[in-house]
Amino acid sequence: MNDRPTITPGSTRSVINDCWNTIGVRGDASCPELAQHVHCRNCPVYSAAAVGLLDGDLPAKYLADWMSHYAQEKPVEAHDTHSVVIFRIGAEWLALPTSLCTEVATRRAMHSLPHRRSGVVLGVANMRGELLVCVSLSQVLGLAKAAESQRETPRTGHQRLLVIHCDGSRTAFPVDEVYGLHRFQARELQEVPATVAKATATYTRAILAWQNTSVGLLDGPLLLYTLNRSLA
Repeated sequence: MNDRPTITPGSTRSVINDCWNTIGVRGDASCPELAQHVHCRNCPVYSAAAVGLLDGDLPAKYLADWMSHYAQEKPVEAHDTHSVVIFRIGAEWLALPTSLCTEVATRRAMHSLPHRRSGVVLGVANMRGELLVCVSLSQVLGLAKAAESQRETPRTGHQRLLVIHCDGSRTAFPVDEVYGLHRFQARELQEVPATVAKATATYTRAILAWQNTSVGLLDGPLLLYTLNRSLA
């Protein structure tokens, strides 16, 4: 995913405030503006950088630099590459295929549904005029008690709603943090250890090593099947 404005080779790079690479989504996510804008592409600083690039004068070596760039031999692309969205619930880092995820939104008020005051269904939330059913993924995975015990230990990150496709409609579930997209090759996947809780292991098809952390790669079709049954 190429989220940043195009920066041409040469001296133009030095005048661009590419804060998205340091404190933004491509950096350590410490920028306080992320709480409001969710992603750097929604921030005025990011937009201003793009406008500056489009309106600025071309560097003196612009043509020569790009001729050199395209003259280089293209690297061989790795086969069997997959993309996932990595997020956290409590202390557990999890991942879902990117194809299932449609949006990452800020947390908002949820309104309970009649006869749905407990269990997997949390209620409905208004997403720009669209009412989305919100479910508890932690309840499905058996992480509810673990997440409760983690509340006393503060963690960095912003709580979000992760919106997914679910049987022709959209469904959301709250998460404690969203890292974003991550690409990996199938050979990087590891087997689920026997020490993983039974409920979690049922929906986890593999373990992915990421930033010195083990991420549970969830079984998308099985998870959707369970959610559809819960919403029926």
